Amino acid sequence: MADAVTVDEINPGDHACLTFTDPDERLDLVADFVADGLHRGQRVICFTDALTPDELSEELAMREVASVAAIDRGQLTLYTSQDAPAADGGATAERMVALIARERHQAARRGMPGLRVSADMCWAGRPIAIDQLVAFEQQAASLFTDGRLTAICQYDRETFDSVTLAFASDAHHKTVAALAYHDTPLLRICRQHRPPGVRAAGEMDYTHLQPLQQALTEALRLDDNIHLNLVKLRFIDVTAATAIVKAAATLPAGRRMVVSCPPAVAQVLNAVGAEHVPQLVMPSQS
Repeated sequence: MADAVTVDEINPGDHACLTFTDPDERLDLVADFVADGLHRGQRVICFTDALTPDELSEELAMREVASVAAIDRGQLTLYTSQDAPAADGGATAERMVALIARERHQAARRGMPGLRVSADMCWAGRPIAIDQLVAFEQQAASLFTDGRLTAICQYDRETFDSVTLAFASDAHHKTVAALAYHDTPLLRICRQHRPPGVRAAGEMDYTHLQPLQQALTEALRLDDNIHLNLVKLRFIDVTAATAIVKAAATLPAGRRMVVSCPPAVAQVLNAVGAEHVPQLVMPSQS
């Protein structure tokens, strides 16, 4: 079974699997993976199908990744699986593996320390392509032996069945997930990597105070400015809102907590004093 790690524990030579249900959380992890590769001076390729290359570039930029500059200098390339040069005639396991092998070789010739690949695997979710998925993961394994290739393959749980997802997990050395402080059908609270902070989705009340405070405490310790992403929070009670406002108030004057949330959540935060805490900033929400 693959080892479960957070995205910042991915090392050169790792072949990791990310299964997801929340597209925004996936993009957060992908952005951190891409940013780390750019920082290391690696060649970075993203295969994207759920989003167009332009849309993915915008999503990366929103998460503080200098994607346009990296594309302009030839360090970052965004492909759809169908438009990649080696996939002429349609994405197949053999063509995709050949492209990655060629890019790894070219990165070495350019003096780069390795190749980093982010692969949206939804191209293999089409009924005629499932057999190609097995072949791709098996053939790609040989490319990781010298430590010059690092990759995260992403599988949407709404696209792939449970048998395929189990195979994907077994075919990789590591599985990637956000650090979750609380994960139930009602509420998920997890670490957000880019921009750094905390993400919460669902419904939050006084019974969730412990994991909320744990997440905020860790963010306060790790991050200069804390980004609290509550965009998908449908409900918050006074107790949870008060905990957020109090955490922001502990920040020194040079730091801030940026809270993104829907108007209904902002109303509760303001009712418990958010407007009077200068360290807490809420961008206007439509």
